[in-house]
Amino acid sequence: MTEAVTPIKAAKARASEISTERESSVDADQQNAIRQLANDLHRLNHAVMQAVEAGVSVELVRSARHHHEGNWGDMMVPVIVKG
Repeated sequence: MTEAVTPIKAAKARASEISTERESSVDADQQNAIRQLANDLHRLNHAVMQAVEAGVSVELVRSARHHHEGNWGDMMVPVIVKG
């Protein structure tokens, strides 16, 4: 039996494809920054799971957008609701 492709799995697969496509167009400093961001996001996701398992609901909300030389990134804050 084949495994169903959920929207989350499809989004992860597409993100992986995009990352692979862009990988050849970034320099070493950019690759390092991307790798660090991915590692930090992994830790953030783990912290969110721990908070949820401790009994709170967590929503990440964009609080600002950082701009630099035509590039941008979203700044996030957690909104916590006790369960």
